[in-house]
Amino acid sequence: MADDINKNTNPQIEKWMTELTLDEKIRLVMGMGMIFPEGTDLQEIAAAGIDEIHEGLPTPVEGIDPNPVPGQAATTYPVTRLGINALVLADGPAGLRIEPTREGDQETYYATAFPIATLLASSWDPDLLEKVGIAMGEETLEYGVDVILMPALNLHRNPLCGRNFEYFSEDPLLSGKMAAAMVRGVQSRGVGTSIKHLAANNQETNRTTVDSVLTERVIRELYLPGFEIAIKESQPWTVMSSYNKINGTYTSESHDLLTKILREEWGYEGLVMTDWFAGRNAAAQLKAGNDLLMPGTQNQHEAIKEAISNGQLTEADLDINVRRILNLLILCPNSLGYDFSNKPELKAHADVSREAAAQGMVLLKNESKSLPLAEGKKLALFGNASFELVTGGTGSGDVNEAYTIPLDAGIEMAGSTIDEIIEARYTQYIEKEKAALIKPKNPLFLPPPIPEMVMDSESVLNAAESNDAAIVTLGRNSGEFADRELESDFLLSETELQLLEMVSKAFRAQNKPVIVVLNIGGVIETASWKNLADAILIAWQPGQEGGNAIADVLFGKVNPSGKLTMSFPIHYEDVPAAKNFSHTPTENPTETRYEEGLYVGYRYFNSFDVPVSYPFGHGLTYTQFEIGRARLSNPFFIDSIQVEVPVKNTGDSAGKQVVQLYLSVPESDLEKPKMELKAFAKTPELQPGEMIKLSLSLDARSLASYDPNKAAWIAEGGTYTVHIGTSATEIHTQTTFECFETQVVEQLQTLLQPESPIQELTRK
Repeated sequence: MADDINKNTNPQIEKWMTELTLDEKIRLVMGMGMIFPEGTDLQEIAAAGIDEIHEGLPTPVEGIDPNPVPGQAATTYPVTRLGINALVLADGPAGLRIEPTREGDQETYYATAFPIATLLASSWDPDLLEKVGIAMGEETLEYGVDVILMPALNLHRNPLCGRNFEYFSEDPLLSGKMAAAMVRGVQSRGVGTSIKHLAANNQETNRTTVDSVLTERVIRELYLPGFEIAIKESQPWTVMSSYNKINGTYTSESHDLLTKILREEWGYEGLVMTDWFAGRNAAAQLKAGNDLLMPGTQNQHEAIKEAISNGQLTEADLDINVRRILNLLILCPNSLGYDFSNKPELKAHADVSREAAAQGMVLLKNESKSLPLAEGKKLALFGNASFELVTGGTGSGDVNEAYTIPLDAGIEMAGSTIDEIIEARYTQYIEKEKAALIKPKNPLFLPPPIPEMVMDSESVLNAAESNDAAIVTLGRNSGEFADRELESDFLLSETELQLLEMVSKAFRAQNKPVIVVLNIGGVIETASWKNLADAILIAWQPGQEGGNAIADVLFGKVNPSGKLTMSFPIHYEDVPAAKNFSHTPTENPTETRYEEGLYVGYRYFNSFDVPVSYPFGHGLTYTQFEIGRARLSNPFFIDSIQVEVPVKNTGDSAGKQVVQLYLSVPESDLEKPKMELKAFAKTPELQPGEMIKLSLSLDARSLASYDPNKAAWIAEGGTYTVHIGTSATEIHTQTTFECFETQVVEQLQTLLQPESPIQELTRK
């Protein structure tokens, strides 16, 4: 069904095009406005960067409810006299975002809070993400929504980006494959997705006005390939353009990006919509190929009319946008008359959420086999997040779920007991602090965190004597409108560090393990304190079943198999983008210059031999695996090469392993990273002694780099080295193949040029 959106001719659409008035066409290319929750402070939103909010809602249509699914993101205009229905859109990176209750209605409309995208990607398992997508798609369908606004696949350029939790990785290949899987799953249920935010949307500070300044090569090699992969492998019904500018032009107004690259180069024929209130020039957006202006304002309506009147925009231009909207509308459940139930299979989807959460958790450290814990152990839980789990980020990535399983409850349901004295102190403290919190007037904003409770040494010593192990949970949250801070966010707070030191000293004196659970949405500093822990498990923000899923891993019901999708630096200053990233509004950045160039994440750390705390791709299991010698289908590259890798479970428990293929290319005049991820595969669960052969494929594009001087993807002749590993620094086997001659893989045209030269990081 997803492919049907690309069919441009339909008799019904052509009939509508002859019957629509100009005013109706203008209404069709913009939404009916955004319905803000009661009590929302619009001035507070405007101050956070959406200054068009004062434009107000468009003129309402008599008899039409602009909010058919309470809590939706927006709808398009219906044209009732022609039988053209409204398109209903809702937020959804971690699950469908709608209101759970409705006035005068005793029923509830909860949706499943799935794990955040970073956790899902950490599974390195596209089949799992497709399964999550199917569940998410069913809830979208059964609650009467046509398009769910997900997945988001901007890169983790800098660990302080406030929305990294919504994004998959620092690597475009991994991001694209994960996004494609999610889209396939959702759209298999007959509803649409909107992959976002195209492109180079890598910060929240001044996100609606900031200019991302970068070279064409960096755009094409890092910030576009994930979108290209997702589009070609899953055909999302819609694409969302981003807030920011690229090289001086708003992305929603960029003909180079939305028409020449997205449509002409990639062959995309679906609909493009703006992010909410994005861009400045409505006519320029439509002409660039941005078909739908969301959520729609009255000023935009008047601006489009004026642009057509003065010839800046023709009706023929407008017709192109209208046709794409109608092409989408005829596929949507509300247009097809689907009788949605408002009763999706929430219990089954909770099981999917729990499974996915456990599969994406990453075991960073496990000295002396501290994990898994034996059932029945008595545990002392420390840290606010042990009792107040962060299930997901805030803003449009939040979900209104029916319940959340905290870690303490998950551990108790797994059959172990927790220290009641410590538990009582935390629960009383958290209850008191929550009551005193001043919540933001806008429900999309991040509420202030509860300060970590100060624990006294005597209580910790008593706990060490009466419990078998300690679990210290460190929690973090972030969301839209603001980037993260260094102090007490990327770095541990003084209270957290003191807690870790006290617990480590007391429990290790009793020869009892200290386990740290990281309930985080993005990278934090670990190098300075990881020696205080015997085991470290990243639980991420694991959705509503988080406590159960963490317990599944802690007690060995699930053998962890997650791998990092980003690098954990030793110091924030080690991140090359740290020099060009403004994360506080007071700095008021008008542009961000991507002077790190191609060197994002492991591409930088490996190429410049900068040590990290934990490398991209790292993750331990409770068993051991042997990675055998890689075998090539051919020692010479012609059209493609298959790489076969044997993987054997040599440990004593069943588990899964991720094999990662990195490629080093021949020396050339082009600046190139030391090696780059080009393929990956995950084994099924292997029993002890069981072996499987994985097959990884390389095509000509895998070998190619973009040469801006030739405006082409070029695969250079020479020797290529295949590195097979379990992280970017843990390489188990290598082999080489030859490419006889340099070949042009794809000839393109020069686009998206910066207005001034950029002094990029270089190895030469």
